[in-house]
Amino acid sequence: QSVFIISFIIAAIICAGFWYFYAEASKKKELEAYEYAIKNSDPVVLQSYLDNYLDAPQAHRDSVKAHLSMLQHIDRQWNDALVNNSKEAFDEYLANNPNSPHKAEAKHKIDSLDWVTAVATDSEDAYKSYLESHPNGEHVDEANNGLKKISAKTVQPQERLMISSTFRNFFQSINARDEEGLRSSVSNLLTSFLGKLDATKNDVVTFMNKIYKEDTKSMNWRLNNDYKIDKKEVGDEQYEYTVNFSTIQEVEKTDGSIGSNKFKVKAKINPNGEISELNMIKIVE
Repeated sequence: QSVFIISFIIAAIICAGFWYFYAEASKKKELEAYEYAIKNSDPVVLQSYLDNYLDAPQAHRDSVKAHLSMLQHIDRQWNDALVNNSKEAFDEYLANNPNSPHKAEAKHKIDSLDWVTAVATDSEDAYKSYLESHPNGEHVDEANNGLKKISAKTVQPQERLMISSTFRNFFQSINARDEEGLRSSVSNLLTSFLGKLDATKNDVVTFMNKIYKEDTKSMNWRLNNDYKIDKKEVGDEQYEYTVNFSTIQEVEKTDGSIGSNKFKVKAKINPNGEISELNMIKIVE
């Protein structure tokens, strides 16, 4: 009988050992599952923990439930943003959920929507606005190309100033009978000058000397600054400008009389800022 009792005690100790190690293993497994779930952003993983560990410590289950509830709330907000599909909706979503698992996708959506707006507007300000908002955006190269194309068509303030300075120098040189100033205003070969094809700098100087008659005391060409400018790319960021404007010629004669004429001018400026073509039509009023 004592042998039986001893055997029973040994068996009980072995069972208790097995049970202890099993409980410890289960406890360790639950803890690993809990730590994995609490760091996860997939609601399926969290729900799986809750379904498989019904006897887990209540603190663990409560934490997982709270995390799952938060993720479900984030998902509802995300779905609302997707349905709205506006930049404002995605901005608001990110503001409310800065660490959302949908953060990268939300930023992609905002980038895409801003780019669609820039393309639809197709203006310098629109492309610059996109680049300022998305300096490392998905469409940076396209935005820069858009700016380049607009620059090829849009006359910038500094270009307008260059053009007006060139014509002012040209006509002021005529007023002063300044041959060097006149030569500096025009290209070596003008495709057309007052109807003459392939005109030279000498042809331009000859024109100036010709309009000063023997009875001319002084001459004053006044520009009306009514420039209409078209811009054309003729090389890599090299531009030619076609310019239409009007000017008034006032001539004082030796007898004291003053006459005036108004002209329409059509001219071209080459990429070097020189007049490469100039023709005038007298306006009869």
